[in-house]
Amino acid sequence: MNSKMFILGIASAVFLVSCNQKEKTTESTDAATDSAAVQTIPSDSSITKATPTAPGDTSENALDWPGTYEAIVPCADCPGINTSLTLNNDKTFNITEEYIQRDSKKQDKGTFEWDATGSMITLKGKTAHYKYKVGENKLIQLDMDGKEIAGPHKDLYIFKKK
Repeated sequence: MNSKMFILGIASAVFLVSCNQKEKTTESTDAATDSAAVQTIPSDSSITKATPTAPGDTSENALDWPGTYEAIVPCADCPGINTSLTLNNDKTFNITEEYIQRDSKKQDKGTFEWDATGSMITLKGKTAHYKYKVGENKLIQLDMDGKEIAGPHKDLYIFKKK
């Protein structure tokens, strides 16, 4: 009889402990600050893990951006400017701008810088100070304030990777 009471007592204790709501704790690393954040999730929740911010989720870190990009951008007094821009891994660039139907060609080289978000570059050349949004196999030329150019000719400011 004592062994039956002992087993019944253990079974009751296990039952009572398992009925208490348990919590799972998961840790995720914040890529920007490298500090650990703790998220508490009830055990009966359908959520099974924390969703961390993915490191390297920028154009600078996630895209294959080095290469040569080309476009014919609008020109005020000619049919367009045939432009070729090469971005190198070492953050240097070469740009050639050839004015169509004019005997005029400009070339520049220098370095470029990424913005804080890792999605936009600014050329730092002797004459070329353009800004571009970097996308998958394309560059979008921006205005001097870093905003996309609007209007009916906005598609002419998209450079395609060769």
